[in-house]
Amino acid sequence: MVMVTIMKPFILFFLLASFLSTGNGCATLPNVSEIIDDTPSAQQPRPIVSSRGELSIPKSKAVMEKLKRSVDPTNILERHTTVVESVTDSPLTKGNRVTLLTDGQATYAAMFKIIQSAKDHINLESYIIEDDETGRKFAELLLKKQSEGVQIHIMYDSMGSMNTPASFFQRLTASGMQIVEFNPLNPLKSSEKWGLTHRDHRKILIVDGKIAIIGGINISEVYSSSPLRRNQGDKKSIHWRDTDIQVEGPAVAEFQRLFLDTWQQQKGPKLSERNYFPVIKESGKSLVRVIGSTPGESNRIPFIVYVSAIVYAEHSIHLTNSYFIPDDQIVKALSDAAKRGVDVKIILPGITDSRLALHAQRHYYSGLLKSGVKLYEHSTALLHAKTAVIDNVWSTVGSTNMDFLSLLSNDEVNAVILSREFAVEMENMFIRDLAGSKQILPDEWENRPLLPRVKEWFVNLFVRWL
Repeated sequence: MVMVTIMKPFILFFLLASFLSTGNGCATLPNVSEIIDDTPSAQQPRPIVSSRGELSIPKSKAVMEKLKRSVDPTNILERHTTVVESVTDSPLTKGNRVTLLTDGQATYAAMFKIIQSAKDHINLESYIIEDDETGRKFAELLLKKQSEGVQIHIMYDSMGSMNTPASFFQRLTASGMQIVEFNPLNPLKSSEKWGLTHRDHRKILIVDGKIAIIGGINISEVYSSSPLRRNQGDKKSIHWRDTDIQVEGPAVAEFQRLFLDTWQQQKGPKLSERNYFPVIKESGKSLVRVIGSTPGESNRIPFIVYVSAIVYAEHSIHLTNSYFIPDDQIVKALSDAAKRGVDVKIILPGITDSRLALHAQRHYYSGLLKSGVKLYEHSTALLHAKTAVIDNVWSTVGSTNMDFLSLLSNDEVNAVILSREFAVEMENMFIRDLAGSKQILPDEWENRPLLPRVKEWFVNLFVRWL
């Protein structure tokens, strides 16, 4: 976002100060190899959850066997599942309809539609809510629904929304909405141990406990531009390329639990009595697992999910990520996959709101290219999506970036979707993004000028704070 571009130097300073003052800079990511080794290969996956509760073990196996028959053999469906279930209680749910939402216009249209349909409550969680044309459209619609008796709950991140005037939220609160400022920058307002690095980077909208939209899109005007409209001299007209999903089915209850747990942890006002967990009918055929995380060495679940999925990939890994500053485990997993013949393609930003992040991601190119990973930089839009599709059956969409702040310090949320049909949609989207990207060729990369190399080396010294 334009606002984030301006904030970046200040955020960097504050994050550095916060790390030095709290000791969080010493935090480390879990060792995924040890987790994999400690998970017995014969361990049975947990029962799949349907709209009527847990399936029996035989029925759960039958669901997975049917899915396995739809694709080429891959450990991503069995062995990876047992590893993930060793670190999270979030169940694999069946009967979900998952709709792929590409870019802001499609996502906002879907969000407005389900908000308008709300009858009981709306829960909204966003890293950034801006006081611009888009933010005001959301505000007006939410005010209308609140006046109709629909209870609105909003959680926004204090740092992400630091440029949004207090009056914007005060107007919403005055209407009866309940609002939480996540981890306030002002230590006098903080309800927990104060620190600047713990941010709520999630983007979740839940309506009536029956339908949810999650992904990478914040509430900001920068997402409202058309991909066909771009003026090089106007930052606002640069198209922001992002991805979200709309989920209907039993998985919505898991997004709801995540939202309500965070609300309680932030000591938000007592929630009004609403039907937060209604009976939900099965709406589709996708298996979905909700992956949430909060800071800590043992519960960085999106990181564990990503690394183990890459480790167990057998055919293809097609990854898109907006801030790619991976740790050694991710680099090794990607390199090893390419060396064993997996088709590893990664689309990264070529246009960015952070020059430092761009230099940092390029530091990793040489090693990945030498191992056979194919790298691309998106050149027709500002890439902000965080997605992956593996072995034509395993997909994820969410808020998790592959950088240290996201992996170590942020609250994040991803959905893992097991579905051949949805994976085909993801692959088609990936192909379209490839068409707007330039491949990084190994020979050309090794012969690039000295100055960019120096910048990449220098910025890499501070990757944990980018």
